[in-house]
Amino acid sequence: MRPLDDLLVVSLEQAVAAPYCSSRLADAGARVIKIERAEGDFARGYDRAAKGLSSYFVWLNRGKQSLVADIKNPQDCILLHNIIAQADVFMQNLAPGAASRAGFDSKELRANHPRLITVDISGYGESGDYATMKAYDLLVQAESGLAMVTGHPAGPGRVGVSACDIACGMAAHAAVLEALIDRGITGVGKGIAVSLFDGMADWMNVPLLMYEGTGQAPERLGLAHPSICPYGAFATADGAQVLVAIQNEREWAGFCAKFMDEPELPQRAGFESNVIRVANRAMVDGHIETMFRTLTRDQAAAKLRAANTAYGFVNDVAAFARHPALRRVTVRTPGGPVAIAAPAAITSDGIRELGPVPAIGADSEKIRAEFAA
Repeated sequence: MRPLDDLLVVSLEQAVAAPYCSSRLADAGARVIKIERAEGDFARGYDRAAKGLSSYFVWLNRGKQSLVADIKNPQDCILLHNIIAQADVFMQNLAPGAASRAGFDSKELRANHPRLITVDISGYGESGDYATMKAYDLLVQAESGLAMVTGHPAGPGRVGVSACDIACGMAAHAAVLEALIDRGITGVGKGIAVSLFDGMADWMNVPLLMYEGTGQAPERLGLAHPSICPYGAFATADGAQVLVAIQNEREWAGFCAKFMDEPELPQRAGFESNVIRVANRAMVDGHIETMFRTLTRDQAAAKLRAANTAYGFVNDVAAFARHPALRRVTVRTPGGPVAIAAPAAITSDGIRELGPVPAIGADSEKIRAEFAA
């Protein structure tokens, strides 16, 4: 038994945000019926990296059933309403207004099915000037200010994964679980609305509060921290990059004594406290760099461990793929088994097997027969 066994989720979904949420519900045992166009979720076409399938689609659609249906077709609409009548959760992240125009307005669905939990995922929310705008991850990275606090001082940069989609999907997943708990008490479902912009706005609270408190937003510093020093990457003699993180003055004193071999350094002008070090970052980092330049990667690691300093290597994706901490699980796909990074949470009841990734319309015939009027 898994926590969400016997729950039925219907998801008019595409791309990343809603599929992220529904994939986690499927992992927990929910039956997720994914509604796709005849050509399939457009994320199926993003790439062919995972045994000929899209890496995005394999990651986010394990354990679901695929039903091909056209929400503009009256007979298919009847079928979908039949399914929703038995569902616990209805989710959609179509273009603004598309679900409502097709007869799948969340308020009306909840009025007809009081136990139903509805989830509407949008780009910028359901009101205001931006409500009707299409939104994709990079657009929201730009609009939310994330891109402007990310990257090198020379210019803004994209976060290398779909951060806004993921933030939204995570928030939606948590809200669905809360709504299920609440329904277990009250017997009544509720409506949930989550936007990509709101998901990232929550993550952007520190830059926002820094700007409104000081009048200055955090600088783009590449592999450095805008409010802590030293907290950044340093090159070793053999070309590795080691990222060091000092969180408090006790750690700074240990780093100076055991890594820098300069126990008196915290008393030197410009090095006394974090606030002072941030103001003198170039001098502080330059001084630390001279020590790293004398050490190989392995020597630096040994010395940092002896100093009990937090550090990590700046790995490329090839190194990540071989990382000793990387846990993997295998999912079945139409192209063959694919090993993906495992879900983050580890529970005491053991490793949870993930369901297969469906081909387009793999379950259409079965579902149509099951929910026929």
